[in-house]
Amino acid sequence: MRILIAEDDFASRKFLSKFLSSYGECDMTIDGAETIEAFSLAHEEGIPYDLVCLDIMMPKMDGIKVLETIRKLEQEKGIDEKNMVKIIMTTALNDVKNVFDSFETGCQAYASKPINTQKLIKVMKKLGFPVD
Repeated sequence: MRILIAEDDFASRKFLSKFLSSYGECDMTIDGAETIEAFSLAHEEGIPYDLVCLDIMMPKMDGIKVLETIRKLEQEKGIDEKNMVKIIMTTALNDVKNVFDSFETGCQAYASKPINTQKLIKVMKKLGFPVD
């Protein structure tokens, strides 16, 4: 599994990387623009990401805008819904508007910080990833 962790906070980025690296190869980005660049490059190289853990509050471009851009890029490439990258929003924001906006824009799951690893594993299983 190929995973992209989009997180501007060093501690959160390191925690997610350490936890998720046992499930696949992890790349990390620190802002929204870099996330779009990494996502596009992975597609150009023919090895797209299977999972993106996407923080909502990031510099240069927030996570909702990144999510929207990723979905537009997939649509332009003719990627059907079944093959779109799975996106889990990771954020300290747990208000109804952000949760609603995230799902409305196309994420599959929403994980509040601090991340509960057992809940994250359940979510990944629900999304169809082979996790123990």
